[in-house]
Amino acid sequence: MSSRRFQHAALVGKYQAEGIRDMLERIATFLASSGLAVSLETQTAQHTGISAWPARSADELGRECDIAVVLGGDGTMLGIARQLARHRTPLVGINQGRLGFITDIANDGYEQALAPILAGEYEEEERTMLEGQVVRDGAVIFHGHAMNDVVVSRGSTASMVELRIEIGDEFVANLRADGLIVGSPTGSTAYALSAGGPILHPDIAGWVLVPIAPHDLSNRPIVLPDNGSIAIEVVASRNASVNFDMQSLASLLNGDRITVCRSPHAVRFLHPCGWSYYATLRRKLHWHSGHD
Repeated sequence: MSSRRFQHAALVGKYQAEGIRDMLERIATFLASSGLAVSLETQTAQHTGISAWPARSADELGRECDIAVVLGGDGTMLGIARQLARHRTPLVGINQGRLGFITDIANDGYEQALAPILAGEYEEEERTMLEGQVVRDGAVIFHGHAMNDVVVSRGSTASMVELRIEIGDEFVANLRADGLIVGSPTGSTAYALSAGGPILHPDIAGWVLVPIAPHDLSNRPIVLPDNGSIAIEVVASRNASVNFDMQSLASLLNGDRITVCRSPHAVRFLHPCGWSYYATLRRKLHWHSGHD
């Protein structure tokens, strides 16, 4: 638990969602009535037409605001979290619709959950991120960050990809599959989970390496320490692609190398007092079996 009062709130929303403007205006009004200055993320302001509060770029929000409130789903949170991580701006997630893994405050009770957080009563956690690049003929052609995962996949073709995997300086395997997922602990409950990977607690300094529909059933997920690097070389493919969360590079060529390491930046999340990671898993994955 921590104790800190905030002065200036950034407000970010899933601006494509129907009816989002009214909810954003109510949250902004609540934040202002709680004594905070409020700034909207530029895209949120432009797409909703909200002009009562100033609009700022993500970088400006990171420099000027000491807390960010995000209304939407986990995808909205991932997008802004990557941009604010370098500024160490803490984030609070209000979920629109179903409970999210990292947007954990219900939108019909945000006042009761937010008020203590704004007053400095909250629990804080940090989540690691991945950083990587694509190298072609010795030149970096793509660089990105991911909070969930880096995914190399076969693209739109029906044929598998063949990938060479190295961990540190050591050759590990040649893999023929639909693709390969390098997931953070946060990403272990995303695509990696649906592909058969394990769940990693956020406090574990590790990654999951999960093959997607491997040709050899002996290719199994593996948990790795996150203090090294992973290199994935495209050996054979017709139309492979790589995704860093929602940032993608299509049409990888044979010989391209994707390298992944731990980002020096971490994402800070604030939760209501009493928040439980296990309770989130229980509700999201329906483990409760009749219990709350």
